[in-house]
Amino acid sequence: MFTLMEIWDNCKQAAAFFKQRSRLEIPFFNKQLSAMNSSANSAPRMDIEHARFNMVEQQIRPWDVLDPAVLDLLMRLHREDFVPEQHRALAFVDMEIPLGHGETMLSPKLEARMLQELGIQRGDSILEVGTGSGYMTALLASLGRHVYSVDIVPEFTRAAAVRLAAHGINNVTLETGDAARGWDKHGPYDVIVLTGSVPVLPESFQQNLNPGGRLLAVVGTAPAMQARLITRAEGGACNAVTLFETCTAPLKNALQLQRFVF
Repeated sequence: MFTLMEIWDNCKQAAAFFKQRSRLEIPFFNKQLSAMNSSANSAPRMDIEHARFNMVEQQIRPWDVLDPAVLDLLMRLHREDFVPEQHRALAFVDMEIPLGHGETMLSPKLEARMLQELGIQRGDSILEVGTGSGYMTALLASLGRHVYSVDIVPEFTRAAAVRLAAHGINNVTLETGDAARGWDKHGPYDVIVLTGSVPVLPESFQQNLNPGGRLLAVVGTAPAMQARLITRAEGGACNAVTLFETCTAPLKNALQLQRFVF
């Protein structure tokens, strides 16, 4: 049995030990965190692959992404190569990574779920609205015939071109422009995907689908948004299905809801 005085003495000694330890460890921890954020290149490849595996197993599979082709692609196509250098340590984190210009990458699980729901075939012609980092572009191009990707930020278009070329992905046409309300330049398309949300989905996107074509967009305003999959039938009629609720950054210049003033 310990006396009250002995317990008190032990507590004081433990407190002194952890206080001294924290003075030694906190500066070291901060230094290590800074180094990790400044560059992920120094991390051993084994650690990166382990982080990639955990991303798939702990974030993506639990979100009902079970398509073997999608999961295999996520393991093969290195997401960290498309993340801005200063944020590469966050490449496998469940978050929307900042890209600059007020834009962000989609989270890994949202990228994967969208890819699965679109059911891309090898012969598909694909329109991507919002190139961003170019990672979703690379995923789409790895599964389809050709991707036409448009972004309103010229810097994103240029950076994505470099990243895609570095991975040998050449079945992509990158363009700078405002496609938030449609982009019929290369249409009609078999697949259309909007990587930013829209309060209202313009009819022009549905009209630019081939028969059997699929359109995936996040529709609504924060905090209430829904991912919708629209499929165009042979006769031209469209069927819409709500897949799940989510919330993501809006496309610039997207069509807005009409506000009635009395």
